[in-house]
Amino acid sequence: MSLNPVRPWRNIYRRKSRQIMVGNVPVGGDAPISVQTMTNTDSSDVRATLEQVIRAADVGADIVRVSTPDESSTRALKEVCRESPVPIVADIHFHYKRAIEAAEAGAACLRINPGNIGDEKRVAEVVRAAKDHGCSIRIGVNAGSLEKHLLEKYGEPCPEAMVESAMDHIRILEDHDFHEYKISVKASDVFLAAAAYQGIAEATDAPIHLGITEAGGLMAGTVKSAIGLGNLLWMGIGDTLRVSLSADPVEEVKVGFEILKSLGLRTRGVQIISCPSCARQGFDVIKTVEALEKRLEHIKTPMSLSIIGCVVNGPGEALMTDIGFTGGGAGSGMVYLAGKQDHKLSNDQMIDHIVEIVEKKAAEIEAEQAAAE
Repeated sequence: MSLNPVRPWRNIYRRKSRQIMVGNVPVGGDAPISVQTMTNTDSSDVRATLEQVIRAADVGADIVRVSTPDESSTRALKEVCRESPVPIVADIHFHYKRAIEAAEAGAACLRINPGNIGDEKRVAEVVRAAKDHGCSIRIGVNAGSLEKHLLEKYGEPCPEAMVESAMDHIRILEDHDFHEYKISVKASDVFLAAAAYQGIAEATDAPIHLGITEAGGLMAGTVKSAIGLGNLLWMGIGDTLRVSLSADPVEEVKVGFEILKSLGLRTRGVQIISCPSCARQGFDVIKTVEALEKRLEHIKTPMSLSIIGCVVNGPGEALMTDIGFTGGGAGSGMVYLAGKQDHKLSNDQMIDHIVEIVEKKAAEIEAEQAAAE
């Protein structure tokens, strides 16, 4: 049996969008769905911001956004952009000069709403700066900050109002012959966000940035984001995403990847398949999985690992994973490699041994890939 069998009911047919570049990261088209996060440091503090960017990049962030509300933050942005291992998006809301300064500082993308940054002349200046410095733009529509005239027209934030807002901002950019943009229509309400995203996906071929904004804390926000983003991704909508959590930005990246991995849209690191544990378990599954998650965080090579407490489901799960351990009796269990029984192992040696096997396999795969290149 193949460890990664092809099944037609697993297929996700992604919406066809045009592709833009955010620095060296392609967004849209057939590019992998990129994962983003946003720093929560004082943006004028270069060291703290850069450290957070690097931590996020280490766990897989493809792009990081930095808020630039004032001149001191755009001054600091120059060094952050220069030292960052990933492209930086400058978050701009109202002041057009911050957008120009961010472009000059080296931002790969500007997050703006063109209609909010002033008159025609100011929009033209921002677009010129973006063109001159190779910046793309994200139009960021949010249900919580819709234009007054749209709220008066529709009475409340609704999908139609959000799509109309997005299309109005798109027209402004296209009137200035600017097409390197992506679009988001975020809301904290899952139903509102999903409907708005479906609407904008039909209205334009622009790349789409997914997000459920102000989703909440780590637990509640993860669940809400998984439901909202997961359903949109399943429909083929989305070219890049950010999970918005009241938590460490590193956690946003981890959750983002787990959502994509669960749908087979990205592969990175070790995917642990484990049972919830019960009275049949031959070892402490929960503590073992917690330890392995921490010990294997540094592995970037895609790999599947099953950790199952007993022989009811363990052998079957191990057949479909690269490495597996199934609890048995008398203080030992069975190690599976490439879906086949390989050797018995005592429970007290299990964690160290599995880490060793995973690291060895990762090194072998990396060596094979390097040789192929």
